[in-house]
Amino acid sequence: MQVVNLSCGNGGKEAQNFINKVFMPHLQEFLVAQGEDAGVFEASGAWAVSTDSFVIDPPLFKGGDIGKLCVCGSANDITMQGARPAYLSVGFILEEGLEIQTLQEILHSMQGQLRLGGLKLISLDTKVVPKGCVDKIFISTTALGPVLYPNLSAKNLKEGQAIVVSGAIGTHGAMLFALRSEIQLDTPLESDCKQLYPLLEPVFESGCKLYALRDATRGGLASVLHEWAQSSTVGIEVSEEQIPVLEGVRGVCEILGLEPFVLANEGVCVLSVESCDAPKVCAMLQERGAKACIIGQVVSALGVTLKTPWGSKRPLDILEGELLPRIC
Repeated sequence: MQVVNLSCGNGGKEAQNFINKVFMPHLQEFLVAQGEDAGVFEASGAWAVSTDSFVIDPPLFKGGDIGKLCVCGSANDITMQGARPAYLSVGFILEEGLEIQTLQEILHSMQGQLRLGGLKLISLDTKVVPKGCVDKIFISTTALGPVLYPNLSAKNLKEGQAIVVSGAIGTHGAMLFALRSEIQLDTPLESDCKQLYPLLEPVFESGCKLYALRDATRGGLASVLHEWAQSSTVGIEVSEEQIPVLEGVRGVCEILGLEPFVLANEGVCVLSVESCDAPKVCAMLQERGAKACIIGQVVSALGVTLKTPWGSKRPLDILEGELLPRIC
């Protein structure tokens, strides 16, 4: 079989062969309960749960694919609530005609990320739809995990707290713009897609005071800062010179007239931290290879302000309209 056909989703012999030959070699080791209608697990204490859907175009891209993205994206969402990702529920919607080789590459990436994160698959579902009903492959995921660092919230910000970013911003969005641009930009940029719990685990265990965490996906850094400022009724001021941006991202932004602050990331988080703990937090993140730095602080004047390299200040606008659809 070279491509997915409708009989792969009929629930009969062809579907069983399809699951056993294509999916199980990559995912069987992670399944909590194979051949059952539901997975069962025992839990105590507070758990975080988050559901996401992935429709990225193209499904294979520089630095990753939709398989890597769906594991990292859902795991990161519950990590932002101070949780350790433990279980993942996954649903696949496959288009008739999808190449089996492409699907296997996606499943292989998922396998690597599940191993890296120590995740188990609590539930797994596959559907096949006629050609044209979806574009190649869509994946829906739900992540679950025990909360290790409780009470993180966008409503916790107060004047004087430091704003930290874990790495260079806008890389995923810039990579996709270059990949899908009509002018065919040639750039070595790769997606920053990665799991953030391994990066943040020592921070959770350090005793440093964290108030809020957010992964800067759609809408980028600017959206995170605006959401926090509105939720906590505070202002946030950041320094343009302190915000890390790769030269390749700057180049794409200059050519296309974009700002990196609104471009998506898939492996960068923003932290609101007690000001005295911020240098220690940055140092711990840097020890794990992140280009973390303090970029600003929470202030009393409402709104989000960007301090320019020339010393002036201007509002940092939130994204309006659709820059680029299907980025995750």
